[in-house]
Amino acid sequence: MSTVQHEDLNWDGAVHSGANQKHLRTLIAILVIFFALFSSKPASPQAGSEAESEKIRTIIKKYEKSIADADTTLASQIWSQTTDVSFIHPRGHEHGWEEIKRNVYEKLMRDVFSERKLSCSDISIHIYKDAAWAEFNWVFVAKLRSDGSPVRTEGRETQVYQKTDRGWRLVHVHYSGMPAAPKS
Repeated sequence: MSTVQHEDLNWDGAVHSGANQKHLRTLIAILVIFFALFSSKPASPQAGSEAESEKIRTIIKKYEKSIADADTTLASQIWSQTTDVSFIHPRGHEHGWEEIKRNVYEKLMRDVFSERKLSCSDISIHIYKDAAWAEFNWVFVAKLRSDGSPVRTEGRETQVYQKTDRGWRLVHVHYSGMPAAPKS
């Protein structure tokens, strides 16, 4: 009668080879992780998120002011300073805080416009633990630096936030103009 080593026994009492046992352990580990991540109910807004939503609203107000003043110092207080942040807009796609600072705040807002005002409305905020997103409509009124011509655009925007040890920080913006009215 042969002796079976304990590690060769599976949960079903069958004897398996060491290689099969290793694959089985890996499969079980993957299944445990899969079920832990995906079998719970879908994420929903966290309890007590009103206070967190107010913090995001405050950041949106600072964002409006940072655009109106082309203020990179204020912008640096609301944006994450990492290289993986991004800003998608009709003129391009900026990657990393330094590109956003240079191409959006300095080259576009500061250098193209002599006056700027961004007004956000219909703000909807969603908080999920350490992540949040906001969507809103906006109106941008400005004057071109080149000749003083007035500019007025309207659009909608989505912003994504990450909660850090320094509080909520903006990590992604995507904006576009409002959809064209259907032709009658």
